[in-house]
Amino acid sequence: MGFQITHSNKPKKVKPFSCPNNDDDNNGGTNGGSLIPDDVPGYASWLGKHPSALNMFDSITKEAKGKKVVVFLDYDGTLSPIVDDPDKAFMSAEMRMAVREVAKHFPTSIISGRRRERVKEFVQLSNVYYAGSHGLDIMAPPRAVKACDKKGNEGAFQPAKLFLPAIQEMSIELEDTIREIQGARIEDNKFCISVHYRQVPPKDHEMLKEKVKSLVGNRPNFRLTEGKMVLEVRPSIEWNKGDALNYLLDTLGFSNAKDVLPLYIGDDRTDEDAFK
Repeated sequence: MGFQITHSNKPKKVKPFSCPNNDDDNNGGTNGGSLIPDDVPGYASWLGKHPSALNMFDSITKEAKGKKVVVFLDYDGTLSPIVDDPDKAFMSAEMRMAVREVAKHFPTSIISGRRRERVKEFVQLSNVYYAGSHGLDIMAPPRAVKACDKKGNEGAFQPAKLFLPAIQEMSIELEDTIREIQGARIEDNKFCISVHYRQVPPKDHEMLKEKVKSLVGNRPNFRLTEGKMVLEVRPSIEWNKGDALNYLLDTLGFSNAKDVLPLYIGDDRTDEDAFK
């Protein structure tokens, strides 16, 4: 696991956790309550190279001693299950209680590809910070001076705000492009557009991808990324979940990498930007 905190164009790396170099369960053994499923071939060797954070919990708590822990969470697939209908990706009462308790002890932010307001509706917590559209729409902490606009209003930080008219046009074009594909669905996430194909027949997956790629490929102001059964159309600016994480660290006042330990939990490709 690696961590880095940057407030400039040159990332400042934080020393990553080291993995125990032995044959016990810390590195993914099959004994002693390990999380490895016995019926998955090759999983033990894979886990040796990608240690489980839960199996490494003692190392993490040791690393956290004397440091300020800041927690960042993805939503879909992390706080809620992956479901066929994205409007029904509800988190359980137990998960909500867990996040609420974590936020009582550590500054906690949720960084999602969803529309920020939608994530807040799902989570229903007032003691966490929200970043939607893969970090393109951040509701900064009220005390964060940098979150004020030119008029002095405290509110959302939206680096792609000028793209909104073009995003709306793109959304209409995407609707027309996939209209005839059974099960395809557009989700307007304000600063990005999600094309869901979990309910599309497998035989039509490639056709849908090609149609979307062809449309986006002719629009230099947009770029395309992929997630779990979803295509994400985003503005072509250098900003992602990792940039959002660093922005929140900065506005929260945690700019000293020496005494801060950011923890990020996510499950999809776009979360790799935050891990990096």
